[in-house]
Amino acid sequence: MIRSALFFLGLALALLVPLGLVIQKEHVLSTGQSVLLELAPRDPRSLMQGDYMVLDYDLTRNIQDDRALAPSSGLLVLKLDENGVGRFVRMDSPDIPLAPGEFKLRYRRREGFIRLGAESFFFQEGHAERYERARYAELRMTSSGSSVLVGLRDANRQPMGGEPLPEATPPVPAP
Repeated sequence: MIRSALFFLGLALALLVPLGLVIQKEHVLSTGQSVLLELAPRDPRSLMQGDYMVLDYDLTRNIQDDRALAPSSGLLVLKLDENGVGRFVRMDSPDIPLAPGEFKLRYRRREGFIRLGAESFFFQEGHAERYERARYAELRMTSSGSSVLVGLRDANRQPMGGEPLPEATPPVPAP
């Protein structure tokens, strides 16, 4: 009897934890502010995971250069420019309140790199050409600094991925 109770308790936890994470991400998607972050492109591939793009953010590269500025985890303070692109202002500090237009973004330092939690963008195999020209990542962010990657945008800040792939020109037969 105790074994079956423990089994069902374990099963409930195994189901409720992922459900809670999904609900949290859905809340960020539905209530979060849309922010664009400039990418420093990298495009590896994974045989086990399919096609994907590792996202490297321009703003985190600047912070990584000065390792003394960033503890192992915390919040970055960003401000949107006139194009809706988030720009790094400073590290968050309880002593300095947010100015109008500033917002927080959670980060963690892993293996010497600043991670925002949205470092991989997976796409359907064979669709790499669609995303090669990506210059911005679109994130939804809450006031607490939580974020969810929504998609990628091109140099004109237009959403990518929904447009059809260009048709290949059929080869011209040799005379």
